[in-house]
Amino acid sequence: MSYNEAIACTQTLEKATHEPTGSQTRQSSSRSTAEYRALDAAHHLHPFSDMGALNRSGSRVIVKAQDVYLWDSDGNKIIDGMAGLWCVNVGYGREELADAAYRQMRELPYYNTFFKTTHPPVIELSALLAELAPEPFNHFFYCNSGSEGNDTVLRIVHQYWATQRQPAKKVVIARNNAYHGSTIAGGTLGGMAYMHEQMPSKVENIVHIDQPYFFGEAAADQTPEEFALARARQLEAKILELGANNVAAFIGEPFQGAGGVIFPAASYWPEIQRICRKYDVLLVADEVIGGFGRTGEWFAHQHFGFEPDLITLAKGLTSGYVPMGAVGLHDRIARALIDNGDFNHGLTYSGHPVAAAVALANLKLLRDEKIVERVKTDTGPYFQSKLRDTFADHPIVGEISGAGLVAGLQLAEEPRMRKRFANGGEVGSVCRDFCFNGNLIMRASGDRMLLSPPLVVSRPEIDEIVSKAKVAIDATARAFGKL
Repeated sequence: MSYNEAIACTQTLEKATHEPTGSQTRQSSSRSTAEYRALDAAHHLHPFSDMGALNRSGSRVIVKAQDVYLWDSDGNKIIDGMAGLWCVNVGYGREELADAAYRQMRELPYYNTFFKTTHPPVIELSALLAELAPEPFNHFFYCNSGSEGNDTVLRIVHQYWATQRQPAKKVVIARNNAYHGSTIAGGTLGGMAYMHEQMPSKVENIVHIDQPYFFGEAAADQTPEEFALARARQLEAKILELGANNVAAFIGEPFQGAGGVIFPAASYWPEIQRICRKYDVLLVADEVIGGFGRTGEWFAHQHFGFEPDLITLAKGLTSGYVPMGAVGLHDRIARALIDNGDFNHGLTYSGHPVAAAVALANLKLLRDEKIVERVKTDTGPYFQSKLRDTFADHPIVGEISGAGLVAGLQLAEEPRMRKRFANGGEVGSVCRDFCFNGNLIMRASGDRMLLSPPLVVSRPEIDEIVSKAKVAIDATARAFGKL
């Protein structure tokens, strides 16, 4: 079946699953859906979008949110299986965060921290982060996003080695199919070919090794542990190729998020850490998605059992209510910068007082309501077992990876043979549209379907997410003649 034919199938599902228009939703919007779509098409360029195709079909206009649900301008109630973009950890509509922003806007809406000044929100936030992070992380630098955080990491890495009188250490090693942001530096660090094709002016001194994607890239006779170990040892080979005196750092997401929620086997990260320590290479954990409870640990590197030198933070830091990112520095890295003069880097909104106030309130909710602990002991295990029970022996689900409240479902033509669809991106797009028309947000990354609901999701809401995902994946299997 062609893509267009499969899309036509989704229209029947859409008619069957839309809920009646709600008057409370109508009150949230002052224009009709058609008016909003026309204005959007006329003036708004969306991220990562084919704007011609989007303008022809029309954007879905989201007007309201509460807990784990969204409402669009036509009154449809949608369950958010992606927590926005992996970020709305405490759910939508938390008055505590709105109140924190309002109070701070009234008292001190903005001031910078450049000119020997600071302010209470950023002081309190830094102190709380030092409590929540592993013990060696006691210093934090602030920015506006994960992309800016990874730009900052590059600056810190190079400055650190300059302080150590090893300026030749300039090369940063990353991985293919990683995502580290959309700035030129972040996009270069990320190993996604389609982004690199649009960036002829990439940042120098960044190279890549292969990702630990077992389902798609392992040999038939390899175990997951053997494959993960072999992929980790590519780092050592690359360091030796470049010369250890030239390699500054290795950066990786503990699990690959936008790349497909790829969880390496347990043998991977200890070997990466061993190699970094052996050759005196800094180890950077991009915790933009994994940080603040997603895996059931406060930070995803804790789930995988390794100790980084730098951590990049964003998304769950404020639960997405306002933009904010940060870099956490291990004490030895922070001390090298503190003891060696100026660090000539900063942004107008570094440590913005309103963002800091919201982050502080957000982290207190995560801590005081024991949300992270609940993910680890209750909702996370339930979510993982529910997915595995529901999709066991499904005709197009090849594997389910994840922990806590994040999961990737591999779509495959022959799951037991690990044979992927030749047109995997098309299959993923069709499945995503079935989800969307069925009022579930589930993201497609090529031929992998991704789920990452708010950390406050309940067991009945997990049941709803998995049930709607099953409807959509079954419909996809039928559309491609597999069910």
